[in-house]
Amino acid sequence: MTKPINILSTKKLLSNQKHDLLNANINLIEEDFIETKSKNFELNQVHENLIFTSQNAVQSVLDHPKCNELKNKNAFCVGIKTKELLTKNGFNVIAYTGYAADLAEIISLIYNQESYTFFSGNLRRDVLPNTLKENKIILNEVNVYETHLTPKKINEKVDGILFFSPSGVESYLKLNTIQNEKCFCIGTTTAEALDKNKIKNIIIATKPSVENVITEVVENYKR
Repeated sequence: MTKPINILSTKKLLSNQKHDLLNANINLIEEDFIETKSKNFELNQVHENLIFTSQNAVQSVLDHPKCNELKNKNAFCVGIKTKELLTKNGFNVIAYTGYAADLAEIISLIYNQESYTFFSGNLRRDVLPNTLKENKIILNEVNVYETHLTPKKINEKVDGILFFSPSGVESYLKLNTIQNEKCFCIGTTTAEALDKNKIKNIIIATKPSVENVITEVVENYKR
C-alpha cells in the first residue's frame, strides 16, 4: 500500500486551493501561523502615487472612511492578487511585480520624478523604502495593519510544509523544527528566511502565488 503524503500549510487555504491537493491524494493539515489586524491610521499627507506590497494593506485602506478620496491617484503594487483587489475596487494600477525589490527598481528607473505614499505593515521588509530613499525619491509611509506571530506545536509527521511569508517561517520555527520535510515557498524572500536557518530542502514557486505553491506540491508528489 502506498504511503499517504501529509502536507502542512502554515495558513488556512481557500476551498478551491484545498481541492487541488485533495484531488492529488495529498492529506492537508492547516494552521494559521500568523494573524493580521487593521489598525487606525490617518490619511492626511498622501502623495500623488500609492504603493501596496500586500493584500492586507489594500484591505485596510479599503476599510478607511476616506478611501474613495484616494482613487484618483495611481497605484503601484506587489503581487497579482494585490493588483486584482485594487483594480476591482476602482484603483488605477500603473505597475505591479512579483517582488518588492523589482517594484523598487522600476520606480527608481522609470517613475523617479514622482512622489509616493507606502501603505505598509509593522513587519514589512526594508528593501523597497530603502531603495527609494537611496534614489532620493519622495516617500512617506503609513502603517495600516499589524502582523502577529501565532506559533503552534505540530505533532503530526508531515512530508512537506507550505510557507507564504518570512513571518510564517519565523512563527513555525518557534515551536517546531524542520528535519527532512520539503519546504514549499511562495517566493524568494520566504525561502531566504528558511535559508538563514540553514534549511536546505527548499522549493520555490515559479510565480509568487498560493496557487503556484500548490502546483509545485502536486507536481512534486505526482505518482
